[in-house]
Amino acid sequence: MRRRDERARLPLRKSLLGRLLTVSALVASCSVAATAWLAVQTTSGAIRQEQGQNLSADAEIYNTLLGYAATHPGWEGVDGTVRKLAGKSQRRIVLTTQDKRPLFDSADDANGTSEGSSAAPLPPQASAVVDPLSVDTVLVPDTASAGADRVDPRAVGPFLLPARERTLLRKASADSAECLGTAGIAADIVESPSGRSRVQFVSSETDRSMETKCLASYASGPTPTEKKALRALNQLTDACLKRQGRTGVKLNLDLSWDRGFGTGGTDTGISAELPTTGLTKEEADAQQRAAEQKAVEEKAALARATKERGTDDGRLPPAHSSKHDRAIAACVGSARREQLTSYVAAPALLFIDSTDAAAGVPGFDLSPANTARIAGVTALVLALTVGASVIAGARLVRPLHALTGAAQRMRDGMDSAPVPVGSDNEIGRLAAAFNDMAAHRARLEEQRKVMVSDVAHELRTPLSNIRGWLEAAQDGLAEPDPAFVSSLHEEAVQLQHIVNDLQDLGAADVGALRLHLEPVRVDDLLGQVAAAHQGLAETAGVTLAVSPTPPDAPRPPLLDADPVRLRQAMSNLVSNAVRHTPSGGRVTLRSYVTGSGDEVAVEVSDTGSGIPADDVPHVFDRFWRAEKSRNRSTGGSGLGLAIVLKLAEAHGGTASVVSTEGQGSVFTLWLPVTRDEAASTEPGPGEPPGQP
Repeated sequence: MRRRDERARLPLRKSLLGRLLTVSALVASCSVAATAWLAVQTTSGAIRQEQGQNLSADAEIYNTLLGYAATHPGWEGVDGTVRKLAGKSQRRIVLTTQDKRPLFDSADDANGTSEGSSAAPLPPQASAVVDPLSVDTVLVPDTASAGADRVDPRAVGPFLLPARERTLLRKASADSAECLGTAGIAADIVESPSGRSRVQFVSSETDRSMETKCLASYASGPTPTEKKALRALNQLTDACLKRQGRTGVKLNLDLSWDRGFGTGGTDTGISAELPTTGLTKEEADAQQRAAEQKAVEEKAALARATKERGTDDGRLPPAHSSKHDRAIAACVGSARREQLTSYVAAPALLFIDSTDAAAGVPGFDLSPANTARIAGVTALVLALTVGASVIAGARLVRPLHALTGAAQRMRDGMDSAPVPVGSDNEIGRLAAAFNDMAAHRARLEEQRKVMVSDVAHELRTPLSNIRGWLEAAQDGLAEPDPAFVSSLHEEAVQLQHIVNDLQDLGAADVGALRLHLEPVRVDDLLGQVAAAHQGLAETAGVTLAVSPTPPDAPRPPLLDADPVRLRQAMSNLVSNAVRHTPSGGRVTLRSYVTGSGDEVAVEVSDTGSGIPADDVPHVFDRFWRAEKSRNRSTGGSGLGLAIVLKLAEAHGGTASVVSTEGQGSVFTLWLPVTRDEAASTEPGPGEPPGQP
């Protein structure tokens, strides 16, 4: 049977365990999230850094080898370049033909043998194709420099100028730059891969008139080497156009072509001649006459082509259409690659792989920045954890400190104020239970003080009477006759009665009250008690009777009880009822089985004065009496009803009272029935009473 003050179990969300789990889960989630974020950020940054370094190194390797292929007709002397690149990048570099026949492997030693026990296999896929006539614009640092035809600008082939022509062109460019400098225009001299020098302006905002004047005064047209190479390229282009049924074109040095929109269809860049500085007069005159003759021939050829392609309605000739320009551009590109084929190295497959030493190195090391980030995040998580723990601990410890202080005050005998009860959780319930305990302790302490006072009063009265009579006899004031002895005996019996009652209560309190259990018939016990108190009832003018069991009601079963103790409890109730019932009243005893059949009720009812409603809860308290004056003529010692309750509880039952002031009271003993007793067969007619 649960206690009345026991509460339902707390739900997990309100319990202390639930809150601790929530705080732990929150801290763990923050730690995991911070760790995951830090790991992702650090790893991603390291991977991006490593990928960027690898891509930069791969691009440098590819561009260097591409430059070598653009300036050499074969790969015979590439070993020094490859070894240098491999040593710088700490990577294995392998060049093979397009059918994967090895050209050079940086893993081979100087004698051409593998440094390892066996040659390491090549990666399944090449990193790039090194072809100066088809540049990979992703790996080339300056993608725009390769041009639309994807030919490496370093592949100049027959356009490579000899030293003499380079010197003349540089002098002409230097004179132009000096002229521009005199006019306040900043210009630099740059040299192309073919060796041609040109003027490059520092700022785009210049004096156009002075710029044109200086450049025209020191113009530098195509050199003989360039004219020869350009003529061969023009022939290859015209052959390509002729195969498509198109007419030829005139290419300029920058590989543009004349579309017939200029004066006479000539190009100033091609018509302009080299400066004569450093040439003899005969060489200069010969060059001038050749240039004039060339210009006349070109003009005549252009006139014939225009006449053949012209239309009468004034529309643009078909040769000047965008489709024709695209065809020319395609032929120029194919002609250029055809011209450069014999001057550049054949396409080669490039394999870039990690060396054995590099393969064993972790992908990345923690940099100082990453180390600082890890330390910072760890410190932040630690600070959050400590902060959350401090806050949660303070909230838990605060009520515990209050409970500890209240308990210490109780230990020191001081009155303790109630501990504040917080939320409905384990701590709150502990505080409420502590307050209930403190209040109960205060009540017990008050009862103890009252009990000591009442015991002293109850013992003082008979002792005072005995002392007084003895002193009177000692002084000769009273004769020790039978009446004298009877009075002393009565006081001694009363004193012994009080001591016995206190002894019984003490034994019941410590659970040492002895019971000699045996089968007891309750209705027989009621008859015995009524017969024992019949004389007392007649003296008081009170009718004492036992109510018989109705014929249709089941007879109470045998009880496993101590008949002496049970008779003592019923005797206390009967004597108390007779004492408080006026003359002409009635005291009735009866027993019956409850509706559930698991208890036997024994009632002692009277028609006496009754008990005030405010006093009913205290009738079973020790030394409690309705008559506060504790007059012996109107009441006993105040221990009888307390003993009744203890005896009922010792039998596994309890006692209760229902009273109405001025009408009487009903005291009931509730005694449990065991299963065997409840199933026992009642005696039939003709069986002797008291037998099962």
